[in-house]
Amino acid sequence: MRGSGLVLTVLLLVAGQVQASDDEAWQALREGRALLLLRHANAPGLGDPPGFILDDCSTQRNLDEHGRAQGRRWGELLRDRGLTWVRLLSSRWCRALDTAHQMALAPVEPLPALDSFFASPASERRQTAALREALAELDPGEVAVLVTHQVNITALTGVSPQSGEGLILARPLAVPPRILARLPPP
Repeated sequence: MRGSGLVLTVLLLVAGQVQASDDEAWQALREGRALLLLRHANAPGLGDPPGFILDDCSTQRNLDEHGRAQGRRWGELLRDRGLTWVRLLSSRWCRALDTAHQMALAPVEPLPALDSFFASPASERRQTAALREALAELDPGEVAVLVTHQVNITALTGVSPQSGEGLILARPLAVPPRILARLPPP
């Protein structure tokens, strides 16, 4: 009995530390000392159909209703956390743009450095360098939310996120980036 009480106490302390860490990460995001990097919401499948056209959503893998709801819940969560206005940057792929639009936080700005390189893995280094450069150009203190793809997030951070998952990364971006919080899909 005594041992289980100690285990419970340790678990509660660890849970409190994790929560404090998440609170600190959210505060850093609100203050522009961090940014939120999201994998687009749920879009069934893998990659895109052969011959897809970037400007034609009907040729791409798109969000399903669950994915659209995830995007809306991200917007609600961000507003609940005090983020009512952000700079909202997105990959030009329809599933990323749709995730960003569903958040209803700000005008969505397409950023090619966030585009998927899944079909052209040889461009990973060049694209990741372009993303780092774009992030370095954000104004100090600017609150930024970025919607991209698994391959981009993994190349930048080493983390392979699930659909709709987010990472709060400390600014300025270190090599590798310092992950302040890993946020499950809402």
